[in-house]
Amino acid sequence: MHLQLVSIPTNSTPLDGLFYGVRPANQPLARDIEHVQSDGYRGDHAALLFHGNTMNFYTGSLRFLPPELVRRKIECLAFNRRGHDILAIRNSRQAEGAAFQSAGQAIEDNSIAADWLRAKGHARPVVIGHSNGGMLAVEHVARRPDTPAMVLLSAHCGGKNMLPMASAAGLLAQDHVDEFTQQARDLVRQGRGKELILLPGWWYVISAESFLNQLDGLPDILTLAPLIKCPVLYIRGDQESRDLYPAEAFAERCGSHCHVEIIPNCDHFYNGVEDLVASIVGEWLETTLRH
Repeated sequence: MHLQLVSIPTNSTPLDGLFYGVRPANQPLARDIEHVQSDGYRGDHAALLFHGNTMNFYTGSLRFLPPELVRRKIECLAFNRRGHDILAIRNSRQAEGAAFQSAGQAIEDNSIAADWLRAKGHARPVVIGHSNGGMLAVEHVARRPDTPAMVLLSAHCGGKNMLPMASAAGLLAQDHVDEFTQQARDLVRQGRGKELILLPGWWYVISAESFLNQLDGLPDILTLAPLIKCPVLYIRGDQESRDLYPAEAFAERCGSHCHVEIIPNCDHFYNGVEDLVASIVGEWLETTLRH
């Protein structure tokens, strides 16, 4: 592979990531990170990869998919949204991360990353998203009808049902949604929207503003499904909730063909079945992009 560390500017903190290119056979290995061909990339296609909540470009599907896709001449941009990890710092003690994220910022980040790929010669990338990144992928592709294909890896439902449904499953606010909602609204009303609230379930800490955004501001993938015009592969593990990760309902509403794969003995993070999932995604994309 031809690897390039990237830092894509935004109006605040940049989007850090890794571009996985197809390295020409005659290109020296020493140039892998230092240089990218100025006359265009060597892959037949490119993929834009969106990570899940509190994750980043070097864990999960954004780590195990690119080698398989590059082998099939599909180059990949895996990057951190500004809402990556839970909390992080960069070059100061100013906190950043998913505890402060908003859907609007995430949507903007995805568009900025797509513009970066376009400037490098890939105007119509495949879009792949895991979990929260899958929900964001649906929003992204709904606005881009020329997208050649989309892969949803355990994309959650989004919309107003996500936070209550996830909480009922033991995540986020668990059985205290009303209590935390009131606390968040009070903090925002007092001008303390960036103040952190401890939650009983993953992801354990969140700002008041972000909690309310997760409650009221997420795109709804079932509402957006009819706007999707490209082929879709939707993967879910058999250990995951059919309601929270609504593959079948999305396929019924999708404006294009949607193929659903339910992976046996599989959790939300595809532990132990990474190679199988990568192979399914790679084979489906290779077949789909050939037509």
